[in-house]
Amino acid sequence: MKQKEILVAGGAGFVGSHLCRRLLDDGHKVICIDNLHTGQLNNIESLLKYPGYTFIKHDIIYPFKYDGHLNEIYNLACPASPKDYQAQPIQTIKTSVIGTMNLLNLAENNHCTFLQASTSEVYGDAEIHPQSENYWGNVNPIGIRACYDEGKRCAESLCMDYHRQFGTKVKIIRIFNTYGPNMRVDDGRVISNFIVQALRGDDITIYGDGRQTRSFQYIDDLLSGISKMMQTSDDFTGPVNIGNPDEYSILELAEMILQLTNSPSKLETHPMPIDDPKCRRPDISLATTMLNGWKPKIGLEEGLKGTIEYFKEIHKPISA
Repeated sequence: MKQKEILVAGGAGFVGSHLCRRLLDDGHKVICIDNLHTGQLNNIESLLKYPGYTFIKHDIIYPFKYDGHLNEIYNLACPASPKDYQAQPIQTIKTSVIGTMNLLNLAENNHCTFLQASTSEVYGDAEIHPQSENYWGNVNPIGIRACYDEGKRCAESLCMDYHRQFGTKVKIIRIFNTYGPNMRVDDGRVISNFIVQALRGDDITIYGDGRQTRSFQYIDDLLSGISKMMQTSDDFTGPVNIGNPDEYSILELAEMILQLTNSPSKLETHPMPIDDPKCRRPDISLATTMLNGWKPKIGLEEGLKGTIEYFKEIHKPISA
């Protein structure tokens, strides 16, 4: 395999750090940029041993200059947890809009392929279930989640406009709830929250009645989908849903984590957050067709076991 020079924006984050490792293991040269607002240096500490790895602290809302020639750019730079993006909404939308435009300009200058990590949040509180790529979504454009939802929708628009106007080679994936090692303890998303609370013996925080549903994808399945997306022909832009169609209620998730951690934690209910989607499940028909038969392989229980072991290593369990 010919060595490529690859830029990963947001490469110190949860997904980005895993992607950097996979690209390095495939023999490529990786330039990781991250402003470390939500990314973590400990995620990339083990990557520093690779001779082809470079980390640069940089915020993509400012143009990035690179002296070499890039073959691929992956844009994963944006806070993905409601806790994080609602704390800095203006920074979040600037990252999705201005930051994406800066990286698209870089891709155009290098004549390289650009992958945009979009999100299932573009579907909002969906009125169609499951969600396929031709559904335009039900998003509140002035709500507290809009900085992320609408920012990502605008980023997709920019990708397609660069493709139509300049012929930029773009790939858009819509990532559904993904979990695994390298998630932050204070990430604020449901799986990390539940695992940390269970390990501490704290009450498990359930919003609403817990009957709202989500589809959870293990990080390895996402990486496989990303790799197959980048192998598609230049005329295929997506967007493509990358997620696991197995659907669980939040209550079912909580009970599974309590069982796997053998935790004495109890369930504690709180009011439902504003604009929180009632259900989320990807239609992956397009991915299976266009991404060489891609389907998720790791079930929720198997993925949770590995994730729980990761959190046990970085957080003292309740039995200690």
